[in-house]
Amino acid sequence: MRLTYDISQLSAYINWPYFFYAWQVREPAEKERLRREAEAALQQLEGRYRAYALFLLFDADTDGDDILVGAGKRIPCLRQQEKGSGYQCLSDFVSPRHEFPFSQIGVFATSVDHGLEADFDGDAYQKMMMQLLADRLAEAAAERLHEQVRKSFWGYAKDEQLSIPEMLVEKFQGIRPAVGYPSLPDTSLNFVLDELLDMKQIGIRLTESGAMKPHASVSGLMLAHPQAHYFNIGKIGEDQLRDYACRRGLPVEICRKFLAANL
Repeated sequence: MRLTYDISQLSAYINWPYFFYAWQVREPAEKERLRREAEAALQQLEGRYRAYALFLLFDADTDGDDILVGAGKRIPCLRQQEKGSGYQCLSDFVSPRHEFPFSQIGVFATSVDHGLEADFDGDAYQKMMMQLLADRLAEAAAERLHEQVRKSFWGYAKDEQLSIPEMLVEKFQGIRPAVGYPSLPDTSLNFVLDELLDMKQIGIRLTESGAMKPHASVSGLMLAHPQAHYFNIGKIGEDQLRDYACRRGLPVEICRKFLAANL
């Protein structure tokens, strides 16, 4: 499923604290001034640029720490190893007992028109403003998509009645862990997701390490389990690195580069 969003459809879903953090702005008056400027810029961008989303829903099962989707495709995950961490893994939130909706998993990607990152090179301030707005719009598209998934496309929370501020603090059921973030730190998993989604449909290309271009892109999983929550994998040992490399079907030294921050 491919969706297109106008900027006006996403503005209300922008999580502004992250925008202010990127600018390193702390004073309330300065935040208010910056937001007014950003909202004016969004109005000027309306009709010129858009955001895009891809989403597919798969029957899912587990094999150890791997999530199995579709016709035998594996999404290898990592399990916490540090004492006191809870030893959690994303695969824990997929039911192997074929219980709807926990026996399914969503895979998604969102992005923006490439021009939002490329058309403002002549002005350093404008370039930074547009890059940060592009980042927020890609995240806002993921927020809007997730709402549609929960209430309609997957429909496991059809009766959800949350305000956007409540959504932005994650009061909904389920999670959408993004590739490269603490519970799914290996950016090269984008190659696996790309095989499932064909990200070029929305203009995303992958670098050799699996990083996405445009930079203002988000990819990841959607899990419906009511106990699903975000966590940090933290540090892993050499034994788990080798096990993960085996499950990824990649040389250990390649995975060592992908997971350097977790070693």
